[in-house]
Amino acid sequence: MDFASYRSNASGEPTGGHPLDASVKLNVALVLDRANDPTALLQSDWATRQKELATLNDNGTLWTKYGADPAKYAAVHTALASLGIKTLDQLSAETGISNGYVSSAESRTVWVQVDGSSFPTLFGPQAKLMVSGSDGTWFWTNSLAVPEELASLGVSGIWFDTVGKFVEQVADPGTGHGVTLPPHWQSVGNASTDGPSLFPQEIGSYYRLPLGSDVPTGTIGLIEPGVGTALPGDDSGSHFQKALDIYRQQAGVPTGAPAMSVAGGGQKYPVVVPGQNNAAGERSLDVGVVSTVAPNSPLVLYAGSGTNLSAEHGPFTVYQSAFWDLVNNPQVIGASPDITEHVAPGSPFFKASTELFVDAALRNIMVFNAIGDGGSGGEYANGLTNISSSRSLGYSVMVGGTSLSTSAATSEDVTLKSIVEMARAGNRDVIWSLVAGGMTESPIGEMDSAAAFIETIWNGYYLEGRELGGPRNPHPHGDYQHNATGAGGVDPSQPVPRYQTEYGLSPVTADPGHLPGRGTPDVSANAGGNMFWHTPGPDMILLSGTRAIGTSASAPFWAGFGAQLNAVFKDQGLPQLGYMTDLLYIASAIATASFNDITIGNNISSFVLGGDFYKSDDVPITPTGYGYHAEVGYDLASGLGSPNGLLLARALTEIGHHQMHFSEIAPLIEGNTADGWTSAAGQTLLIQASIRAGHDASLDLGDHKIALDGGGAGSFAWTPRFAQQSLQPDFDPTLVRMFDKQSQGWVGSRDVASGEGISARIGPSDGVAKQAGLTSPYGLADFSAHDGNIHFARAVAVAETAGGADDQTAIVRLRQNGEDNLSVSFYRVDDLNGAIGTVDPGDAAYAAAAAARLYVLQTGGAEVAGPGYGLFAQAHIVDIDAGDLVAMRLINHSSGQTYFAFTQANGDGAAHLVNYGMNTWGFEDLYGGGDRDFNDFVVQLDFTSASGHGWLA
Repeated sequence: MDFASYRSNASGEPTGGHPLDASVKLNVALVLDRANDPTALLQSDWATRQKELATLNDNGTLWTKYGADPAKYAAVHTALASLGIKTLDQLSAETGISNGYVSSAESRTVWVQVDGSSFPTLFGPQAKLMVSGSDGTWFWTNSLAVPEELASLGVSGIWFDTVGKFVEQVADPGTGHGVTLPPHWQSVGNASTDGPSLFPQEIGSYYRLPLGSDVPTGTIGLIEPGVGTALPGDDSGSHFQKALDIYRQQAGVPTGAPAMSVAGGGQKYPVVVPGQNNAAGERSLDVGVVSTVAPNSPLVLYAGSGTNLSAEHGPFTVYQSAFWDLVNNPQVIGASPDITEHVAPGSPFFKASTELFVDAALRNIMVFNAIGDGGSGGEYANGLTNISSSRSLGYSVMVGGTSLSTSAATSEDVTLKSIVEMARAGNRDVIWSLVAGGMTESPIGEMDSAAAFIETIWNGYYLEGRELGGPRNPHPHGDYQHNATGAGGVDPSQPVPRYQTEYGLSPVTADPGHLPGRGTPDVSANAGGNMFWHTPGPDMILLSGTRAIGTSASAPFWAGFGAQLNAVFKDQGLPQLGYMTDLLYIASAIATASFNDITIGNNISSFVLGGDFYKSDDVPITPTGYGYHAEVGYDLASGLGSPNGLLLARALTEIGHHQMHFSEIAPLIEGNTADGWTSAAGQTLLIQASIRAGHDASLDLGDHKIALDGGGAGSFAWTPRFAQQSLQPDFDPTLVRMFDKQSQGWVGSRDVASGEGISARIGPSDGVAKQAGLTSPYGLADFSAHDGNIHFARAVAVAETAGGADDQTAIVRLRQNGEDNLSVSFYRVDDLNGAIGTVDPGDAAYAAAAAARLYVLQTGGAEVAGPGYGLFAQAHIVDIDAGDLVAMRLINHSSGQTYFAFTQANGDGAAHLVNYGMNTWGFEDLYGGGDRDFNDFVVQLDFTSASGHGWLA
């Protein structure tokens, strides 16, 4: 039960059966403890991890520190020999037959072989290996216990290399109706009759991936159990490269990047069983996606243990082969298969599988795992919500599935009819939500039929009468027991990762247990529904009309994107990303538009077997109705959302340079929720409050209390997400102007001294700065409660340049939403309060001092002219030095007024600047505050993207 049936509803362990024939072999991994615990290292920030891993690798001590103790590892071999248990490496030496297993002190693993008679020798006389007479399921009697000698040497993990033998055990308790299911489609946005099938790089263009097909990218590894590069009639895969290049040529991307297999125990093209998944089809989907999203990446396909010496190429062996490939050294791994889905926490199997992903983090490999295609129930009939517990450790990125709909596809989707009608009629509530989800073109009037319209949760469940899927259903695979819907939810076997806690999340299961645990997915991408992947078939031949689906496409898509990110990092002088899940959450917190917010759909599919009303694929079931819905912000169906690739790449590189070179700069605030927060420096704070109508709010800054009267904002007051999205060149000016003249709430600024306390009261509650641990190092903090939010930010930008270099170029991005003639310029100040020498904001000489400190544009002059109402512009300022404090000055040439970030410097004494996230601000351009929308001139400073080849500029 511990190996495959965690949270089972079965009444007990299997019984009956008969002993397994002594001639049947079972290959077993014995996994040792590490010499030292790497938890502290892996929970440090990304740059600290990178620096420490580089140091340990350079001096050759990484694996003597974090692998197994070499003396204990050798002693384990001696103890096994005394028991008469042979290792796989011994068997290879005796037979001359190679094996595909990884056994080493570094990997802490010894692979051994047992049979029915020697199983009790290794695991105790109480443990007998049995097989059920009814269905051939394997199980063992009682519990497993390795000999004391092995346990004393640190053998604490076990894994069995089997496929389909130790299967999940569930009861058949359903006797009634269960929850009532709606007719037909079970979620919105998957019903189009005009969904396109596109090459993966074409789908990538919807996600604005940063690099073209001409940029070199690093090695990507793919988890392909047993099959590797095998083709029909060509198990060696000798023609695989040719087939792959034919597909690349058909897709219109460069050919020639090598593909190879690592298959020490052999690889074979699978015998296809009707009704079952073809592993070669999964392989070809993975390859098709990464080879077009990152066409210049060498590909390594890992077959795992293969079939030699009774191996069964279980996914554990494939992951281990990939993580410990010291020859090809993949930088990124894309993975679809589960290791074993329901491993119980506290078991030796759980220890083995989770520690495997620690190895990947220490090897500095970026891992993207598909969350799975079984909805919230995970095709596991225990009546609860389920997540694969064997590979959801927080050191990998879990990838969920969405349905991306073009304008044309939405028009043919009956479930989207009302949304489309309201959007095309100009309903601003609907359009606002669609923009948050990634729409960049106004839906009013003529809209490009291929333009992205909406992205929802991928959910292919379809109820016809009382039947989900099945032979009488127009969608025969739209049932709870087939791969039809993106998984997602909470894994209670894992603790909540630190980065999720710091993001403000407290994930709990949606079933009656409400158990806390690791929230999944982390991110998402298209998996099917209204857009499909045009990839090769199992034989690597592309057929017209191919419509591949699944998070098995979403995960390799993210792996290809990850290879692009590594190339950008290298180009800017940063290390490869490796384990970087925490950076995704930081990016979402400080640069919200890095992700498209998925807010529509669900993945509900929990059920038990039995019942007298519903059927799933002709099997009686009772649905229990537990699952997860998409919602604003992070959710347990789509995670942080799908990527805006270019914006996410910019955010990640800015975070990388900050952590590597500017971590000593004081954060905005410091402290914690329990002990309170203080200003980390003497500085001017920009403050903006958005409070629900009918509620009061106030701030305590040191000894000063500030009542935030008039804290209510307009319904469509610009947010960091909308402002950052507007700074894309192709963002429709119609959308910009559609949301003009929406006032912000209370806006102002205050000077605070280092160490002064900061607290907020919002309605009846204290404001909680739940994400400040992530955002404060980047000059941002939000205090929030049920009735509103108060945002704090620096009034200046700190020039955190690429590599901490001087004499750099900064990119200025502008979106004008004011109707006057405007321009902006930038000047250097000497502290966070805006002082220039001895001249402070508000002094009579301040304007002249600022003018004397102006930065120069790359094209000459100092003023960046506004492009006009609703339009975008970009410019470059030069001679930026690392750590410069950059302030802004807006000139309204129509009125003759000049406005600064510092209220004291403004002639009307009013605030004219708000912050919209990392290095992004918005000006109000009228004397006295005008309409207080603070979007008349939105400005972003980017100190890193011009570096290297300028791929992100």
